[in-house]
Amino acid sequence: MSESRPAVEGLLRDLTPQVLGALVRRYGRFEGCEDAVQEAVLAAAVQWPAEGVPDNPRGWLTAVANRRLIDQIRSDHARREREWTSADHALAPPDVPDTDDTLLLLFLCCHPTLTAASATALTLRAVGGLTTAEIARAFLVPEATMAARISRAKQRIKAAGSSFTLPEGAEREERLSIVLHVLYLIFNEGYTASSGAELHRADLAAEAIRLTRMVRAQLPDDGEVAGLLALMLLTHSRRRARTTPAGDLVPLDEQDRTLWDAELIGEGLELVKASLAAPALGPYQLQAAIAATHAAAATDSETDWKQVHALYLILERIAPNPMVTLNRAIALAEIEGPEAGLELLAVLEADERMAGHHRLLSVRAHLRELTGDRAAAHDDYRRAAKATASIAEQRYLERRARRVQV
Repeated sequence: MSESRPAVEGLLRDLTPQVLGALVRRYGRFEGCEDAVQEAVLAAAVQWPAEGVPDNPRGWLTAVANRRLIDQIRSDHARREREWTSADHALAPPDVPDTDDTLLLLFLCCHPTLTAASATALTLRAVGGLTTAEIARAFLVPEATMAARISRAKQRIKAAGSSFTLPEGAEREERLSIVLHVLYLIFNEGYTASSGAELHRADLAAEAIRLTRMVRAQLPDDGEVAGLLALMLLTHSRRRARTTPAGDLVPLDEQDRTLWDAELIGEGLELVKASLAAPALGPYQLQAAIAATHAAAATDSETDWKQVHALYLILERIAPNPMVTLNRAIALAEIEGPEAGLELLAVLEADERMAGHHRLLSVRAHLRELTGDRAAAHDDYRRAAKATASIAEQRYLERRARRVQV
């Protein structure tokens, strides 16, 4: 019986990392296995909607990918004959183990030798099952550029001599933190696109949530994993309220909260409770708690800003970051007035990481507007609009500048 294309695509994305993990575990050659699995996935995407999903879809993909890999090996057999002594051995079908190697695969794709951009692209390709063209479109770069980035990432992993095993102890914690950071970057790019006409790319944000759910399934007791998933769900719950029908940005304090997704909020709040019960407290747990405070308020005026500020203070201590201080300034202004917020922002103006950043300029403009300094606010709004590559943010900031123009 035939299956709908969306159902097949969803199944293939779930199975891709499992099949790739099975092949890499057996053959140990990540780049060749990844290419073979992508070819098998493309074949399934063509056949399954018309012919129906096989009884054992994972086994089907594994067998097809194995044959494609053997074809690659045969074409290069002369150079590799010391590694592959007979075609009969190569053609032996691989086992389809019950274990799910998704976490191992994420660790491999987020290798410490890779840049964040390379790890992000490779994760979406190998674990997410996205094509190079899809990833290129998501990040608004030419397909050839993205293909080269992914290829370089594979070569760096190969040169590093990485093994397909879970690291132990402190190294495992360090590698997991890189994985979570990459998933966080994918979600952020989907939730607020860094460039282009659209404010957000819902498919990219949804992919980050799907991948984080995979990690959560394998590490159900990890507080930071639960915290990151909660943060994504609570933030994503606001998606429908963030823009007007024309695509214009709507700030948090002006959003229609009846448009927020109650189901995502409910799941996110439960995850926050679970994450905060963990023995250690990390930055994703704290950010999730902040998002939960916003989600619990029926209106912006009912937000517990003292709690938000207290959570940012803790976050600032355990994970110092200028963006954390910037957000704390917003909360402080809600509690003590815009002048207090501006005083804290003055500390950031000397930070070279924030020099000319559109977020600092836009927050400062807003606080200056609240103090009645319309001329300074106008100047900051205009500068912020020029500093962002997001067209949706540009339009919003330019409207704010016109509103306060003297």
